[in-house]
Amino acid sequence: MAFGATQQFPNDTLPSVGIGVNIPFNEGGVFTPNYTTAESIKSNLINYFLTNPGERPGNPTFGGGLRRFIFSAISEDNLDFLKEDVSQKIASQFPNVNVKKLDVLSNADNNEVTVQIYYEVVNTSIEGELVLNFT
Repeated sequence: MAFGATQQFPNDTLPSVGIGVNIPFNEGGVFTPNYTTAESIKSNLINYFLTNPGERPGNPTFGGGLRRFIFSAISEDNLDFLKEDVSQKIASQFPNVNVKKLDVLSNADNNEVTVQIYYEVVNTSIEGELVLNFT
């Protein structure tokens, strides 16, 4: 076993093989496939955090449930809880994703919360940024 070896996903070497679907769905009734593992992981994170638990039939525990914080009061305690909640959910649901930096920003005047996640995938060269805005 080589130490420090970088993993490459086989489907990333095949440019015509779809791995998942892009989120948000922009095409009229047609799913747009993504062709790289990096795009697929980002779409999976978006899907997870924008789904509320109980919303998906057959898998009632799936979902990060971030939308439930939209109507809660914006305070430092809530923002700290939200940051800790996102970190724990990524660690438990996406064990190969390592959070490099997590920011939860608020604009109380406009009742906006922004979650910025900077992440990397373990043993790969995949890094990404996910920004979720809630108004």
